[in-house]
Amino acid sequence: MTSRTFADAAASYMALGGEGKYLPRILARIGDKPVTEVTAGEIRFLALEIFPTAKNSTRNRHAITPCRAVMNHAHELGWCNWLRIRSLRNAPPRRYAPPDQDWLATFVEFCDRNRLLKLAALVLFMNHTGARVSEAIGLRGEHVDLEARSAILVRTKTDRHSERALSAELVRRIRMIGLIPGERVFGQRCRHNVNDRLRCVSRRAGLEYKSSHAVGRAAFATNALNMGLGIRTAMDAGGWRTARIFLEVYVHTAAAGKAVANRIDQTFPPPRRDWLLADAA
Repeated sequence: MTSRTFADAAASYMALGGEGKYLPRILARIGDKPVTEVTAGEIRFLALEIFPTAKNSTRNRHAITPCRAVMNHAHELGWCNWLRIRSLRNAPPRRYAPPDQDWLATFVEFCDRNRLLKLAALVLFMNHTGARVSEAIGLRGEHVDLEARSAILVRTKTDRHSERALSAELVRRIRMIGLIPGERVFGQRCRHNVNDRLRCVSRRAGLEYKSSHAVGRAAFATNALNMGLGIRTAMDAGGWRTARIFLEVYVHTAAAGKAVANRIDQTFPPPRRDWLLADAA
């Protein structure tokens, strides 16, 4: 084995098409270190050092995964032994309690009375399409086809464009606020501002605050399943890639026990009349 450095391995990794987006901050700390001396524990502590306030999911994605890729590449080249680098333990996924239809109707009605038409349209867009707030505020006039009732979410979290179908109500509201190519459909530029406005308007309307994630993706997933749509249909419509995240984080079935009992009532065979007569006797 040769005394190649982590920087040498990273350069070779990127030259062969590897992702180098998150490597600069890592190279600044261990770039000069020989790959034979890099340890798994050192990389795990490095993730904590670079991202002291981040969640472990961010540390894994931005530090441990890139380091693991580079070290695996170095091993394939024969520069070091294989190094097992465990990810940091993620916190249990947060569940987002979605608003019910009464909450949504009251919120939209309050926005309409106060001429907050773009905010109402934005909330309904997230609620009806499952769009993330960053995707919704990034929507521009040229991304919407009202005749085809469709919108394209550009550069989503998964780095793939995603097409969403528009409800008739969404088409009506987007026509009201107007479409201008090159300009943001809903006017907002920052997702934090959207949540600040949701908090403010909810308080003024006498409603419990619901975040953009709750009124959007969580509500979309829950509503889709409660309407009787299949899991695959709901996932495809809202742009989910894995069923585990979809079911564990986003779905909140409404009155599940009552729904099952009602379905049993519909399918369970009625008692035979002769049995009833025998019991009466």
